Amino acid sequence: MRSTARVNTAQEQLNWVLKRVGPLPIDEVAVREAHGLTLATDVKSPLSLPLWDNSAMDGYAVRAADVADAAPDSPMTLRIVGEVLAGGASDPSLDRGDAVRIMTGAPVPTAADTVIPVELTRGDKGDGSWATDSVVVQAAVAVGANVRRRGEDISEGSVLATAGDLLGAARLAALAAAGVERVLVRKVPRVAVVVTGSELRGSEEPLKRGQIPESNSVLIAGLLRECGVQAVEVHHSDDKVASLAHLLRELGGSFDVVMTTGGIGPGTHDVVRIALEAEPAVRAARVAVRPAKLQCAGKLSGGAFVFALPGNPVSAAVSFELFVRPALLAMQGRSEVHRIPVPAVAEADWRGAEGRLQVLPVVVRPVVESGGAPMLSCAPAVNPRGVSHAVGGHGAANGYALVEADRGDVVAGDTVPVILVAP
Repeated sequence: MRSTARVNTAQEQLNWVLKRVGPLPIDEVAVREAHGLTLATDVKSPLSLPLWDNSAMDGYAVRAADVADAAPDSPMTLRIVGEVLAGGASDPSLDRGDAVRIMTGAPVPTAADTVIPVELTRGDKGDGSWATDSVVVQAAVAVGANVRRRGEDISEGSVLATAGDLLGAARLAALAAAGVERVLVRKVPRVAVVVTGSELRGSEEPLKRGQIPESNSVLIAGLLRECGVQAVEVHHSDDKVASLAHLLRELGGSFDVVMTTGGIGPGTHDVVRIALEAEPAVRAARVAVRPAKLQCAGKLSGGAFVFALPGNPVSAAVSFELFVRPALLAMQGRSEVHRIPVPAVAEADWRGAEGRLQVLPVVVRPVVESGGAPMLSCAPAVNPRGVSHAVGGHGAANGYALVEADRGDVVAGDTVPVILVAP
């Protein structure tokens, strides 16, 4: 492992990582099994949507010219010559003065050009019920009113989804509606997590002085799930360099990504840093960010990309947000790997981090100023003076405030950019 002498900005560190990860291989899956995956190629619609001119309302299919003079005080009466239901294939013919009962989504008869809503008509009984033999039309409508034209949503052959799109529920529904049965997607990274720290104990183990419950495996596994990845294996390593190095070599040949927490500092017992010293493509860096100053990343000799994160929980979470999440999305071929910052008004004062990007866990909530427009506000979820270890306060955070290195302190009422991270 090599170390950088200079201090990198967070963007420089991310750029270094993204240059060294690439999209994973392509797989073909059924549309119904593709939720949460990333599209690998553009998909063109094999059909036009709608497939045919269809009714946007329950009512009567007519020729607009036949009711051009209809009004409440001078209604017009049309003959009922048929009915078309949603899913029906019939195409009744219409002569002058004819109408066809039609339901929402049903194909509009070829001879009709307009649909009159049932609310603008009276039936045989003189009320608003459905007509059987004749219908009284009480208002004129424009040609094409309440008709959804064939292909007005999507035309056959047009691009329906683009490579890099996340396949969520709405996107998949659009593909299914257009008759797409299978799609090409990028594989999801296989990730192994290794947690280090001799002071860490499982939830059912008794705690002695100096020992704490282990939470980083829960944190990292959850963060992985939130970006569409499952932790395939989770290991709790002892603090022996030889056994950890052996474990990393094994995992490096079996996974796409290996993530570790803890043990990357300059100390004589920081076993992850020591175990990675034999890996020439892994780099240790100091990053101008608070928290999460120390970062190790690179490709293991076995092929997996390793992220060695700090052991303090909030530092690990910030590291994941800034560097790991974008890399995992890039490996899945996602076209957009960054979250979009939004402005929020600070509810309190807090000290900035001179010379470093401050990534402060915050509680973001909507507020409405008296007589003003809705807006977002944010308040620190942890004490800004001691962020990295504050796992309790971090649990309430649903965003991070991003305070640039040259900004200085934040004063209540200031606008700051935040990213929302709640799932």
